[in-house]
Amino acid sequence: MEENRDFFALPKKNLIWVIVGFLVMVAGYLLLCGGGSGDPSQFSPEIFSFRRLVLAPIIIIAGAVGTTVAIIKVKKQ
Repeated sequence: MEENRDFFALPKKNLIWVIVGFLVMVAGYLLLCGGGSGDPSQFSPEIFSFRRLVLAPIIIIAGAVGTTVAIIKVKKQ
């Protein structure tokens, strides 16, 4: 009797892509950090930078799409 050693629903290659997608999303969230003022009564225009309004959301969405594709696209054996 042959024993099945596949413990995961996804192949190893897909699991690696899922992890990469999550790391890309974490990088996008890290790009959102900062830009605040030390004094709450002072306004900091840094919160409206290109990095926070454009770049970080694009990276987060790219990571989410990559993770979704890695989960959905599984080769049939």
